[in-house]
Amino acid sequence: MKQLTGLDASFLYMETPRSFGHVSGLGIYRRPTPDYQPYEAFKAQVESRLHLLDPFRRRLVEVPMGLDHPYWINDPDFDIDFHVRHIAIPPPGDLEQLAAQVARIIGRPMDRSKPLWEAYVMEGLEDDDFAVLTKIHHATVDGASGVELLTILLDADPAGDEIAPDKGVWKPDSIPTDLELLSRTVSSYMRRPARLARVQLNALQQMAEITRNRGLETMVANARRQLPRSRRSSTNGDDQLGTPSMTAPRTPFNRSITPHRRLAMRSVPLSDIKKLKTKAGATVNDVVMAICAGALRQYLLHHDALPEEPLQAMVPVSIRTGDEADRWTNRVSGLVAALPTNVDDPLERIEVTRVAMEAAKDQFEMVPADALVDLANFSSPALAVQAARLASSMRLADQTNPVVNVVISNVPGPRQPLYVAGAEMQHYYPVSTIAEGMGLNITVHSYLDTLDIGLVSCRELVPDLELLVDLHLEEIDTLFKALKLKRRKA
Repeated sequence: MKQLTGLDASFLYMETPRSFGHVSGLGIYRRPTPDYQPYEAFKAQVESRLHLLDPFRRRLVEVPMGLDHPYWINDPDFDIDFHVRHIAIPPPGDLEQLAAQVARIIGRPMDRSKPLWEAYVMEGLEDDDFAVLTKIHHATVDGASGVELLTILLDADPAGDEIAPDKGVWKPDSIPTDLELLSRTVSSYMRRPARLARVQLNALQQMAEITRNRGLETMVANARRQLPRSRRSSTNGDDQLGTPSMTAPRTPFNRSITPHRRLAMRSVPLSDIKKLKTKAGATVNDVVMAICAGALRQYLLHHDALPEEPLQAMVPVSIRTGDEADRWTNRVSGLVAALPTNVDDPLERIEVTRVAMEAAKDQFEMVPADALVDLANFSSPALAVQAARLASSMRLADQTNPVVNVVISNVPGPRQPLYVAGAEMQHYYPVSTIAEGMGLNITVHSYLDTLDIGLVSCRELVPDLELLVDLHLEEIDTLFKALKLKRRKA
């Protein structure tokens, strides 16, 4: 048994009948031969490397009355046929029809009595292509570990990768009784006061190092000597999204959400984004943020709903070092950046975005991220769940301004082609999640020489999501013209 960290568990606590904690990815594949069987091939691929994919065979056990964070156990009843599913898209199988089917799937909660993942092999696409939608709970992986999971699940060689043998280490666990779980909880509570003090001292220590305050460092060192010794000198948590206190303007998509989702997808050459960033003297991420700002500006103008103030964007940030003892957990934080939707000139938008991102990064670096992670471990699960449900039932998002308007995420993906039993992946569209009061998510994922764009929204709050995703492409054209660059025609 292994207990979830506070941040991992928070993605469970945020769930309500309208808000879900899973994230997804949609791969589009080209059949290598006419008689290729996608469902059988993908299922066999998963089975052959289950021993490398711990999240696929572990399930939750929850502590009675929500007195402590849940635990992972190796599922004694694991059944791959429950998780890998086979469906078809009706003719003509275009991207819009595929997006509509995926939107229905992501608008359903996951069964917590099973390992928290599902995969849908979808046939019937144009050109006889097929798709695989992987749906996995955020309590299990973050964006970076999700990319790692993808590279383990798929092959780098069309003939198939050499897979490390299964040494039979994995063993199913018995499901613990409520009494066993409560006994663990009591033991954890007895250790908690000293643990909380250490977390607080870690935060002070990091702040002292940042500010070079030697007096504070001495005070922390003296306080540490008063605590009982711990067998562990380092923390093994993950990070909580560290956002400054601020209020963002209202928009049509910053209201209470429904369970219904929309998805819109597009692809652009990564070389186009690199041309823009080179000419503008910015980074790829700056350009992506500026494109989103321009598209959102045009969308809100179209609906006569553009605020005078700039929107605020939450930008997830991976804090992985590569030395984590457990790679299948969340190591993510986030920064809040002003999004210059109030700036009309496209070149000025890039410059304002660059400055805003630098300011957001400076503010982010002042926050002791690891300490915030550990503080999340001391939250009350029962209170967190009740707070999420109360906010949802009272529709508080309709009565207050949001903290941020939108999540914008840029995930670097594999630079080499990936395969399922010889079928090459053509695109990998990110399919993220939305939250109460924030009914829009924009995520881009690079794969090979392509930037795949995935927008997810509440169906009722952004009914014309196709318009918004197309405005992103128009904004790229606008930036090419403003920078006097020639764009290669597809």
